[in-house]
Formats: sequence, structure tokens, C-alpha cells
Amino acid sequence: MPSHQARSISLAISLFTVPLSLIGEVHFAFPTSNHALIEEAGEEAFFVGTPGRTWESGSFGCVRSSGYQFHEGADIRAVQRDKRNEPTDPVLSTADGWIVYTSHKAGLSNYGKYVVVGHKVEGLEIYSLYAHLSSILPEWKPGKWIHSGQQIGVMGRTSNTRQRISKERAHLHFELTLVINEHYPAYFKKLYPKGVNDHGMWNGQNLLGLDPAEILKKQHEQPDTFSLRDYLREKEAMFKVQVTQLDFPWARRYLPLTLRPTDFPADQTNAYEISFDFSGLPFQIKPLVMQELPKKQAWTPLEVNEEIRSEHPCRKLIVKTGAKWRLTAKGKQLVELLLFQGR
Repeated sequence: MPSHQARSISLAISLFTVPLSLIGEVHFAFPTSNHALIEEAGEEAFFVGTPGRTWESGSFGCVRSSGYQFHEGADIRAVQRDKRNEPTDPVLSTADGWIVYTSHKAGLSNYGKYVVVGHKVEGLEIYSLYAHLSSILPEWKPGKWIHSGQQIGVMGRTSNTRQRISKERAHLHFELTLVINEHYPAYFKKLYPKGVNDHGMWNGQNLLGLDPAEILKKQHEQPDTFSLRDYLREKEAMFKVQVTQLDFPWARRYLPLTLRPTDFPADQTNAYEISFDFSGLPFQIKPLVMQELPKKQAWTPLEVNEEIRSEHPCRKLIVKTGAKWRLTAKGKQLVELLLFQGR
């Protein structure tokens, strides 16, 4: 799979509104019959790596190009094949939700034929993505409700990449992702006035992924207590950024990730401290009361965890110059997009 910056997803509908009666406790199920991940030392039977590499290169994170290339999801190994050695594993919806996009034309994306499903989990908008399918069941159209475990399609190896996916490496590329900003098309136009954004707000630069395999394992280990909201809030910060803009799309959409201090009223808040993990996910927002606001927002990284930065160098969001840390161009672009108001 390509880097997070290069990948692109084209969906058909905008963010959905879920009836409050349907928002509740939701756990993600395995999207295929391959459950080896929860078996002892089962990773090699679950993940399929890139050619010539071990299973780790099929997992999430800084796992490719000696740790300098980011992989957005989990590449799940086929366990069923036909006489021609083609994969035949049914691909299943990981949770209840809405079909938000189906791409039947493999040549339009390096994901080949793929489907995206939207979910509401503990008040959070989460999207699951199923890529490289050989076929998609015809009944799945955008807006259709799908239940957890219902078949979406059949595992395959479709893609528009120059190097085709081999039969031996056939897999389901599975992602769990969050949307940064519904105003992305306007942001793209501002950033690239002469550029062409074929994917609207669903361009890959507008998506931030979670580690689906880690979530599946934690749910298995904590079947009665796992909380996705708590899982996100408790992630380790690679760096923090202080912002004085209080109203922006991410803060509204992912309100459960905002931690309200008890020592001052909410109406006294005049700044936020945003914590980012190594992948660039803004997993926690802490309201602040600042005595003196900066005249110009510099977005200087705060409390950089150098150990995490050393272990996960692939996203290249922050860099150290001399004794000081600063946001790279990619890091600034991420924060700008996070705060963009659509004008």
C-alpha cells in the first residue's frame, strides 16, 4: 500500500447523522474468518507481509521501508482458495453501520475494488474500509444499513498499482479511520489552486487511521470492559500543540475526546492543548485558560516524546533543529487542516 499522504479514497456521500437510539456500545468483529490474531503467536498466520518481508510489514504503523513508510491498516491473509489458488474468503462488515461508498472499478484506486462503511461508536464517527476485493455484493449501495457480520464481498487482489498483488500475497486490506475535516475540498483548493481533487472530502489526506489489529486484540482480551473512547484517550502522545482556536470541525465531531478540567468553568476556556500520537492522530483535546494569548499562532510542539519519535519516524510531522523541536511542513499542514473552517 502507498504512504498515508499518497493514498486516496473516493466516497459517495457526506458525513451521516445516526439516530440517538442507534448510538451505543459497539465492538468491531473480525472482517474475515481468519482469527489467528487472537491465537498464541498467531500473527504470522494473520498478517501477510510485503514481498520478501516478514508479517510485520502487513501490520499497522511504521512497518515498511525500514520504518520510514507508514501503512494505514492491516493486511489480513487469505485462508480459503479455489482450484486456481485465488482467494475466496467472504469479507464481512466489522460492525453495524451504513455503506458510504462502493468502488467497483479497480482501476480508479490502488485499493482496487473496495467498500467503506460508517459507524457510530460511543459518539465517535468511525469508518471501516475493505480493499482489494475481487467482487462486491450488488445489494450494497451508499446509504444501505448493514449488520455486523453480513457479507460485503469476496477477498481478492485487485489494485491499480504497477506491481500486481500476487496470488500468494492475496489479502484484505482492512482499515479503521477517522475524518479530519468535512471542508477538505475547500482546503485542497486553497492549498493547490490549480490542483485536481478527484476524491472530495474523502481524499486520503483527510483520513487518520487507527490500528485495527490492536483494537481487535484488546476487545478479545477485555470483552466486557473495552471502550474505544478510553482507548483513544489513553494513547501515548508523541507531541502536543497549543492552539487558540476553539471552534473547529474535529473538536465538534469528536467531542468525547475533549477532556474537561474540573477546576474551571467551560466558558473560561481560551485555548486548547492537542495531543497527537505518532501517526498524527489528535486523540485528546485539553481545554486551557491562558493569561496571555500569543499574537500569532506558532504551533511550537510541546512536550515532545523523543523515544516515541525515534521508534516511529515514518510520518515526519516534527523535527529537531539544534535543541528545539518544530513542526515540519507536513506537521503544519495537518494542524492547518484540523483547524480549517471552510473559508
